[in-house]
Amino acid sequence: MANSLALDTNLRGSRLLRGWSQEDLARASGLSRAGVSAIETGRLVPSAAAALALAAALDCRVEDLFRLRGPDVPEAAWAWPPGREPCRYWRAEVGGRRMLYPYEPTLAGAVAHDGVFEGGRFREGDEDEAGRTLVMAGCDPAVGFLAAGLARVANVRLIALPRSSRAALDLLGRGLVHVAGVHLAGADEPGGNGSIVREALGAGYELVRAASWEEGVALAPCVRASSVRAAVDSKLRWVGREIGSGARRCLDELLEGRSPPRRIASDHRGVAEAVRHGWADAGVCLRLVVEEAGLGFLPVRNEGYDLCFPERLEGDHRIQALLRVLRSPSHRKLLGELPGYDSAETGELRPVD
Repeated sequence: MANSLALDTNLRGSRLLRGWSQEDLARASGLSRAGVSAIETGRLVPSAAAALALAAALDCRVEDLFRLRGPDVPEAAWAWPPGREPCRYWRAEVGGRRMLYPYEPTLAGAVAHDGVFEGGRFREGDEDEAGRTLVMAGCDPAVGFLAAGLARVANVRLIALPRSSRAALDLLGRGLVHVAGVHLAGADEPGGNGSIVREALGAGYELVRAASWEEGVALAPCVRASSVRAAVDSKLRWVGREIGSGARRCLDELLEGRSPPRRIASDHRGVAEAVRHGWADAGVCLRLVVEEAGLGFLPVRNEGYDLCFPERLEGDHRIQALLRVLRSPSHRKLLGELPGYDSAETGELRPVD
């Protein structure tokens, strides 16, 4: 029986979330520092008394710290089918389900995979990272700051999947990600992104402001348009975004019913790169990526970029770590120094009624 059971633990992440050392937790729980270390690394299975003492010290439930895996626990399922073999993948626990995510480029750069699937077989890595992994779908090109903060503050690994706002909300509604990034409403639209989420998913969700940013038109160096209207009225080659993205919605409003561009970029940086390399003359994206690419920029509107998650996950240690990092002065300072970003409301939480 002992060989068929394994214990997943979030003890280290919960400890780091409070800013405690192992010595601090040992003192608060009445355990030894060596005992705390052995439990965190999986070398020691805690007794019932030790598990209760640790939960009491961290002001949480035992099941928030430990989860038993055994023969009756279903194997992890693919979040979506892998497109090829061999396929590297990540593991994550989302809403009580263990999921496998086919490897893909992330918004925060390369993230070490957990295993390889080939020929119907899984080659697992040495560590089980599922319990400390936060899966987010969105389009923020500055999400690397958030990933670094989560790793530093709470030992949480962020998988930031590049998705449009609508695609991200679809994954969230299907329970395949913890968090979806949304920017489909202008700053002056009633209800903001909350009305978009309510329409797509209903109630039972919360929004936390990640940032406000400036969206506009990226222009090739050869284009001399001095206003958005002049750019729209010119015979420019535009690069677009997929249906369901905030940039596509903005561009559709600018083009006022005209046919959308044939060339489609998958994210904000893709738009800027298409213009920079001469494949298009103009496209809608964020000021940040436009300035990074050395292009001209015509501002169109300010938008709030919100992160949406289910209310039932608010107590999850990964969501708590997310809120803590967003509200930290260091993170807000970094964001506020980016071109076109405003962090005045970063970390503010709002329910979707």
